[in-house]
Amino acid sequence: MIFNSEEETYNWAVEFGKSLKPGDMVALYGNLGAGKTVMSRGICKGLGFEGSVCSPTYTILHEYPNDPPLFHFDLYRLEPGAELYEVGFDHDYLSRGITLIEWPERLENQTADVTHKITIEIISENVRKATLELFDGARQK
Repeated sequence: MIFNSEEETYNWAVEFGKSLKPGDMVALYGNLGAGKTVMSRGICKGLGFEGSVCSPTYTILHEYPNDPPLFHFDLYRLEPGAELYEVGFDHDYLSRGITLIEWPERLENQTADVTHKITIEIISENVRKATLELFDGARQK
């Protein structure tokens, strides 16, 4: 998918968010400034969340009160190979809501629960290319 503006990225994410269900875990990959947080804002909006969504870089996790609950991780500050339990991953707890993870590569090979992988590439100042991959557990669909 090619997005020619932040608004296009956001609007697509709103629609994509409407398709998610409790237990889904979305991994957002991309360089700084690629649009991961814009994507997160749109997904949260699509799920009915009306509050402010910002990247939880310094707190690592924001839990947004919603139905279903939204868990937004930003792992940028973590060293590669961080352990899931160190950042508040409790699979049973998270499975009741929808989880968004920015910078999931910090977890290295601990992302078996990811159901959706979105990779965002910067093409130019305003243009982004996004690729969506779907997974069922550790198996790609």
